[in-house]
Amino acid sequence: MPISTVSAPQEHGAVHGGGAVRAGRAGPRHGARRLDAALLSLAEELTCSICLELFKVPVTTPCGHNFCGSCLDETWCRASFCQEHLRPHLDSPAFRDHPLQPPVQDLLHRKCPQQNRLRDFFCPEHSECICHICLVEHKTCSPVPLSQASADLEDKLRYKLTVMYGQINGAARALEDVRARQKDVREAAQKKIEQLRQDYLEMKALIDASEASSTRKIKEEEKRVSSKFDNIYQILLKKKAEMQAVKEEIEAALTKGGEFEFLEKAAQLQAVSTKPVYVPKVELNHELIKGVYQSTLDLKTELKRCLKKPEEPPTSGEPAEHATAPTPKPTRPVKKVPKEEKKPKKFPAAAGSPNKLPTFGSSEQLGDLKQAGFEAAAKPSPAQPNSVSLKAKVLENFLAKSRPELLAYAVKVILDYNTAYSKVALSENYTVASVAETHQTYRPHPQRFTYCSQVLGLHCYKKGIHYWEVELQKNNFCGMGICYGSMARQGPESRLGRNSASWCVEWFNTKISAWHNNVEKILPTTKATRVGVLLNCDHGFVIFFAVALDKIHVMYKYKEDFTEALYPAFWVFSTGATLSICSA
Repeated sequence: MPISTVSAPQEHGAVHGGGAVRAGRAGPRHGARRLDAALLSLAEELTCSICLELFKVPVTTPCGHNFCGSCLDETWCRASFCQEHLRPHLDSPAFRDHPLQPPVQDLLHRKCPQQNRLRDFFCPEHSECICHICLVEHKTCSPVPLSQASADLEDKLRYKLTVMYGQINGAARALEDVRARQKDVREAAQKKIEQLRQDYLEMKALIDASEASSTRKIKEEEKRVSSKFDNIYQILLKKKAEMQAVKEEIEAALTKGGEFEFLEKAAQLQAVSTKPVYVPKVELNHELIKGVYQSTLDLKTELKRCLKKPEEPPTSGEPAEHATAPTPKPTRPVKKVPKEEKKPKKFPAAAGSPNKLPTFGSSEQLGDLKQAGFEAAAKPSPAQPNSVSLKAKVLENFLAKSRPELLAYAVKVILDYNTAYSKVALSENYTVASVAETHQTYRPHPQRFTYCSQVLGLHCYKKGIHYWEVELQKNNFCGMGICYGSMARQGPESRLGRNSASWCVEWFNTKISAWHNNVEKILPTTKATRVGVLLNCDHGFVIFFAVALDKIHVMYKYKEDFTEALYPAFWVFSTGATLSICSA
């Protein structure tokens, strides 16, 4: 809306016409000068201050200034009056209803290009500013004044700005979360890679041990047969020499001239008996070699099957990185066992432990095991009231005991050389076990471990509470625990913790794990080099303690309803690894 008006051209002419009449009343000389001055003043008054030419369609503003109408339309910034020019608008009653607008910086941009009028309205539907003449074209729209449109859009933009701030903060948090999750994934992957590396090292070590064992058996068989061939060779060599001597004597006798001497010598030589050489049939024990090779093929087949088998999620309630599900034992084809490899007959299994291997050991130990197993089978003890809570309280009590209190249950553990693997050397009155460079000269015994470098204690425990401590030297490949006497002695299932008949804590390089029934649970590392084992047969649990001076802390515990007598069990793998039974 315009904020000022201009007067008609007649007013401007009337004002300056009066001036010319007054100038005509002066004298001749002075009148000429006055006329020239008046004409000059009139020329200035008739000149447009914009185009600097005489007025064309002159108009006068309310403040008294004159301009060409066209010049004023092109250059007037209608909202940018000075205080002097603004006074007529403020004083005139005609403009009291005309609201003043803020100054416009770019008047040409503010004007409507079609109507050459100020654009004072905004059309939301077309998102453009329009003048009051253009309202006719936008009659179906909802135009609003610029101030209202500006206020509405300002509110919307401020709200959008608030939303943007929230979105930017959300994006920043999302970026941090992504980086944090990426770091967690990286750390989890690295941890799993390290676990895999340790597991593969262990598998490689087991495969190397299996290869060494199989190679040793074949070499021993080859040495046995070669030794027999050496004996036969010596016998044949001697026999050949004897026949060579007889041949030479016969040739000498045939060259002698006298009949008497010839007859006498010939009779003697004729009495000498000679027989063709006989080479006995000596060959390798092909059944043994076949059995060794078949075991290798079975291991290879099983390894391929496990590698091809899709991974399954762990079924236990523990996290995947702390527990691995036991691998089911495959059903292997029946094969002939060579005579040298035949296993002793199995004794009847005790109740609660079907399909167990025979109980090995001396007659006294065997009697103890049989008595323990069969007594358990013949006299099943009914569950007594509150037995679970009682066991829990007893376990909690022992977990809180100090080392001096535990030493009250100390027993003297002696290692049984009849169970020791051929490369496990025993010393210090059978209280120290280590890995030797060569095989020991142990006699064959059905109780001896033939696959894993392990040894058991001489005495078993079927009741009561027992505690012993073991000192570790170079504790990077070793383990200790307890097992039933019926635990396997051959094959991968004979390793501590890889079956249901043994419980152990194991050091494999820098990783410490608890093993039972082929399930591994990773344990925190410890700098302690002495480990205490507390076995409570009466209440069914075993606890492993890390011992440092007189301070102890629990490494791991197993709760189990033991069904057989239990033996201390030890595993030493790498050369230099040594376990020493500590004296009480």
